[in-house]
Amino acid sequence: MLRLILGLLCLAGTATPALAHAAGRGFVMLLPTGYVAAGGALAVLVSFLAISALPGRWLRGPAQASVPTYGRWPSLFGALVLGALIVIGFLGPRDPAENLLPLAIWTLWWVVIVLLHPLIGNIWAAINPFTGLHALVTGSWRGAGRSPPLSYPAVLSYRPAVFIFFAFAWFQLVFPAPEDPAILAMVVIFYLAAGFAGVLLFGPAEWLGKADPFAIFLRQLAAAAPIGRGGWRWPGAGLLALPPLPASGVLFVLLTLSAITFDGFANTFVWLSAIGINPLDYPGRTAVIEANSLGLLAAFASLSIAFYAAVTLGWIWSGRPYPLGQLCGRLVYSLIPISIAYHFAHYLGDTLLNLQYVIVALNDPLQTGAHLLGLGHMHVTASFQNTASGTFAIYSAQTAAIVLGHVVGVAVAHSMVADGDLSRRDALKLELPLALCMVAYTSFGLWLLGAPSIA
Repeated sequence: MLRLILGLLCLAGTATPALAHAAGRGFVMLLPTGYVAAGGALAVLVSFLAISALPGRWLRGPAQASVPTYGRWPSLFGALVLGALIVIGFLGPRDPAENLLPLAIWTLWWVVIVLLHPLIGNIWAAINPFTGLHALVTGSWRGAGRSPPLSYPAVLSYRPAVFIFFAFAWFQLVFPAPEDPAILAMVVIFYLAAGFAGVLLFGPAEWLGKADPFAIFLRQLAAAAPIGRGGWRWPGAGLLALPPLPASGVLFVLLTLSAITFDGFANTFVWLSAIGINPLDYPGRTAVIEANSLGLLAAFASLSIAFYAAVTLGWIWSGRPYPLGQLCGRLVYSLIPISIAYHFAHYLGDTLLNLQYVIVALNDPLQTGAHLLGLGHMHVTASFQNTASGTFAIYSAQTAAIVLGHVVGVAVAHSMVADGDLSRRDALKLELPLALCMVAYTSFGLWLLGAPSIA
């Protein structure tokens, strides 16, 4: 007994601090997540086999992809709101959970507004902060206005969007304090200044069409919406009407998906152990800047290699029926539904919590004692994340979204391949490697939902 007591005391003396977090992940780990991942992957595979037996044009609806219409009054309103948020970022509370700027950027914009696009279409084309100001400055409010002073260089293509989005992803996922209100305000000002300069020099159609990553990303997500010109359509059908992307555009789509994937993977015990960090004694973001920077690049490179390898293998197996670049430029759109699903699944839990903080911050933006919404002293609760029923509901929604996103992606890819003049046998050869890649990606995404994680 004495030896047992001494042993326990020694063990307690060598223990390291553990991170405190919601118990939701613990509840998920009690579920048969391995069976869920296997079942989800099997569901995607069975869906591919079923969809491949359908005629190619079944996905097409009566409506094609909506043409973005750049708003003016809504855009000016968006610019005013963003300006007010920047002021609050500098003058409001220092706590990111109480300041409207980080809450608006990371919750209302990067989650809520983004996820509205695959539901109702390209609202960012109307509320972006650039087109209204451009119309005022250039005198095109009531007329055509003058032409932009410069032509957008064709050689640039989507390269600026790739670099800007990577910088954005690095700031969000790697930088130690992306939610600091003052720092975020400066970053937003820099983005607005650079974006408005691009719009003035090259015109809104060219800059927002090829160089601004958020306009491009949201336009692609909006093409998957079940609403288009002429009526309702199948989710993802609008992607079939988009023109093939050049190589830089393909890399942009791959970057947007790989960034959200790495965001989930970077918090897992597997990644932290691989870079030499004790998950139960996490030292903070500052200690992993270099590792996570390389990890973000590696995730981008890995997904790009996997996509190009899968498409190239199918292309060779089916007899090289089309130009490979054009084929990649079309099939990459089949990843858009997957990107939507990952965006929803990754941010669902945090958004349900942060929306409560948004309401509290709107009630008293500058913490002057105001009660603009008449809420009094509202208390934010995370209790739904600490119960078995709440956790199971969130996990079920995340799982269903990931599986459904991959199924829609498979359907989009099949419709694109079946649009050609290939025989059913050759079309199956062309599709199969990419479909198997999607099955593997489904398993990985579902594994991420249940993997031990620090957050």
